[in-house]
Amino acid sequence: MNTKEKQPKVMIVDDEKINLDVLVGLLKPYYRIVAAKSGDQAFKRLEIPPLPDLILLDIVMPGMDGYEVCRKLKDQNSTRDIPVIFITGKSNEQDEAKGFQAGAVDYITKPFSSLIALARVKTHIELKRRGDMLERLAGLDGLTGIPNRRHFDQFLAAEWKRSIRYNHTISLIIMDIDYFKLFNDHYGHTEGDECLKKVAKVFSQSMLRSTDILARYGGEEFACVLPETDFQGAMTTAKRIMKAIQDLGLPHEKSQVADYVTVSIGVASSSPQIKEKALDLIEMADKALYEAKGNGRNQIAGHQ
Repeated sequence: MNTKEKQPKVMIVDDEKINLDVLVGLLKPYYRIVAAKSGDQAFKRLEIPPLPDLILLDIVMPGMDGYEVCRKLKDQNSTRDIPVIFITGKSNEQDEAKGFQAGAVDYITKPFSSLIALARVKTHIELKRRGDMLERLAGLDGLTGIPNRRHFDQFLAAEWKRSIRYNHTISLIIMDIDYFKLFNDHYGHTEGDECLKKVAKVFSQSMLRSTDILARYGGEEFACVLPETDFQGAMTTAKRIMKAIQDLGLPHEKSQVADYVTVSIGVASSSPQIKEKALDLIEMADKALYEAKGNGRNQIAGHQ
């Protein structure tokens, strides 16, 4: 990634060319800039990733005014967390209150003060990035660094709804480290933690698509959500994970199925209907995992 790509991205929405030119000239040395001359054009620009870290939005524009644009931004899941600073020549309390009610975080008044404009943009971008970092950390497991159960639940719920909307198949893999309690008892909890970290890394490397996620499901259990994946595709992924764990060859003297760490895997696939719930898929995968463990562990079982 080059230096330019690391810079925060700012969108400026203003129908007056002179205002755009001034703000672009002021901010371009420090940020990646994308400009739009109307609300409609802004929403088209927002379809091109990555999303901006901040939006500077003029209030008085033809078509949708700034208040309406801001309200629409806050109504959409993808854009609701982008901070909006209004650009305005209006400075009375009633106008400011209306802007804050629409969802803006600040104002920059015309004519622009370069120092004040730069300071406000910098402040809100830093706040946004800190918030993004905290949100990412809140969704990660502290030991393994992969998504945690909270993130898993949110992701599965969203992908379940999307699968219903577009009539896609979705698959779930739940994995359990075999005889992990015996591993902890024999090697100690410090080595147990190292085992979890190594297994999580191997699982992560086995996930070949960026659209899939691996999460720590709880204790020594891990789960993979595979959107737009049928049963055969999920079984292929499960077999790849199983082989990767075997290749890892992590010693486990107290295991009752092998002399190295192994996993039992449950696979489930569904083409969900409106009346069905994501919990149904979890229960299918759990049942399959139970069968894999009941049949001797270190194996894969599946349901569809």
